[in-house]
Amino acid sequence: MDPMQKMWLSMIALLIMAVSVIVVTLARNKTKGFLRGILSFMAFMMMIIGFILGLASII
Repeated sequence: MDPMQKMWLSMIALLIMAVSVIVVTLARNKTKGFLRGILSFMAFMMMIIGFILGLASII
């Protein structure tokens, strides 16, 4: 993977992690019940995907 592809991959990973932080913040402040759990789970999955992409951009 060339350096430009690594840069874009790391930028996408950062964007995904930032979106997951926003989603979990909104889920915990604005929702209740089942929807809160679903949004928090989705945010957690996005954070894991962002981590994996970030790790792939380092390797």
